[in-house]
Amino acid sequence: MAGAKKDQSRGRFITFEGGEGSGKSTQIKTLAERLNGAELRTIVTREPGGSPGAEIIRHLLLSGMGKLLGPEAETLLFAAARDDHVHAVIEPALEQGIWVLCDRFFDSTRAYQGRLGKVEPAVLNAMQRVTIGDLKPDLTIILDVPVDIGMQRAAARRGDRAPDRFEAEDVKFHEGLRDAYRQIAVAEPQRCVLVDANAAPGVVAARVWTSVRDRFLSHDVSKVANLA
Repeated sequence: MAGAKKDQSRGRFITFEGGEGSGKSTQIKTLAERLNGAELRTIVTREPGGSPGAEIIRHLLLSGMGKLLGPEAETLLFAAARDDHVHAVIEPALEQGIWVLCDRFFDSTRAYQGRLGKVEPAVLNAMQRVTIGDLKPDLTIILDVPVDIGMQRAAARRGDRAPDRFEAEDVKFHEGLRDAYRQIAVAEPQRCVLVDANAAPGVVAARVWTSVRDRFLSHDVSKVANLA
């Protein structure tokens, strides 16, 4: 019974995944505002990064340093960043009953380094055991958008800035990435929800909200009313 009480007081962990230009940042911000409006304590974080140590590694990864070292070494850098992020930010927040909304998590490693970087599943599984143990998102929102649309959005977002390590990849890479995320959604339907993100932000936000509400809040009439 004590364990059940602890689970009830624990925060919810929701991750957002998707290719470049899928709208993760916009949708996380919108969901956080809505949850805060219902007096649910919420933090927004990201990967790679999210904690002081992980942000340093993020700079190395997005600069392309990890790619130069090879996919296995790049995977180790992601794992090091995730370990710091989980222990410094995610787990402490969840234990305090705070909802954690994270822009990317281990599904990104499986899609980018696993599917596209050809890193062996055994290596990814070992890194996952070391960095996150039994921690898994309560819900993963996978934002799905056609590659050409996503790349146009990403280009408009960065303006005159040079594309980062992943934005600079070719269309074939991004098509493979989209397919990898779709396969993750099919493989884990209880955890993952595939959301059509090829629509106006408000429409996508409504789709995201429906998934969150139905999963976590449909039993709480007062919170649903505040968020309507």
